[in-house]
Amino acid sequence: MSNTEIETGTPAKVAGLATQTNAMNRGNLSLLGLYGPEDSMTALIRLPSGRTRKVSRGSRLSSGQVVAIDAKGLILNSRGESKRLMMPGS
Repeated sequence: MSNTEIETGTPAKVAGLATQTNAMNRGNLSLLGLYGPEDSMTALIRLPSGRTRKVSRGSRLSSGQVVAIDAKGLILNSRGESKRLMMPGS
């Protein structure tokens, strides 16, 4: 392995560009990814406990209900207030 590659075999430059320091607060709910057809998207989230979960519109979480998912992120409604979760680093 060359000295420009990290232990995983990923070139150091690629790993550096793909990694953002402190991009998400691990104690909060975080959006990890979005996928699926535009009219029926699914999101992958990281819970404050560290577990991951797939959610879709209507899913209930301890922090609220998922009311929408679009290409920009996820919208969560909690006690009448809406909050948008965006991808880390967006």
